[in-house]
Amino acid sequence: MSERALRGTRLGATSYETDRGIDLAPRQTVEYACQNGHRFEVPFSVEAEIPSIWECRFCGQEAVLLDGDEPEEKKTKPTRTHWDMLMERRTREELEEVLAERLAVLRSGGMNLAVHPRDTRKSA
Repeated sequence: MSERALRGTRLGATSYETDRGIDLAPRQTVEYACQNGHRFEVPFSVEAEIPSIWECRFCGQEAVLLDGDEPEEKKTKPTRTHWDMLMERRTREELEEVLAERLAVLRSGGMNLAVHPRDTRKSA
């Protein structure tokens, strides 16, 4: 009998519930504008924290909240160079000492430049 009652319906495709008697959460509408001149509104809950930047629904650019605070600049770290990282590990005096040692090895001929310094095989 239950088979006949569900005949012709698409289970899961449609909802048989109604919105009658349901109180929706209080909402507020916020307006955003992008650089291309698109203006659009987004509904938020009254309790929600409103983001200052939202993706434009027309072009995908960043849209800014109208009548709101300017978005905060993200703190970025300055790029560290090889020299900066080297100076974190050694002092200038230590570097000058290492340089003097390596120059002495080069000048004495103790380093064969024809063979890669990391090559562990003995040259014939």
